[in-house]
Amino acid sequence: MSMGIYLSTQKSDAENIERVQKRATKLITVLSKKPHSERLKFLNSPILKYSRYRGDMIELYKMVKGIYDPACLPHFEFVELSDNLTKTTGDKYKLIQHLYKNLTKMVISTWNIWSDYVVSSNTVNTFKHRLDKYWCDQDVMYNYSADLHGTGNSAIALSY
Repeated sequence: MSMGIYLSTQKSDAENIERVQKRATKLITVLSKKPHSERLKFLNSPILKYSRYRGDMIELYKMVKGIYDPACLPHFEFVELSDNLTKTTGDKYKLIQHLYKNLTKMVISTWNIWSDYVVSSNTVNTFKHRLDKYWCDQDVMYNYSADLHGTGNSAIALSY
């Protein structure tokens, strides 16, 4: 999938791309009678929505880890949590939500619920591998009507 398509912000564009994906997977003879989600699982081809979620997380990792030029990025601030709270949340540092207006609430809240194992990756490829392992059971990978679970209310609520 090209980057121009992937970054499309128009809902109608995404729906058109998903329709093309549905039709294209039906062209494979052995899969043509199977439901769309099963065709995608067989082909290991997640839907656009999941690809966008995953891409957003990878981009946030690169920003936080300083892979991009820091002069072009917002300065990330973290809330240092006590050792007792770290035991329940699994990660000592959480991004402060209100500072990053151009990052969606879903991206920040998802980052904040991950364990240190995921966010402390030393390389982008290690992060991708851990992210895929963490999200391996997400319905949103192959189901257009599903949403990413494990975010939202389970994130730490910080108010300033």
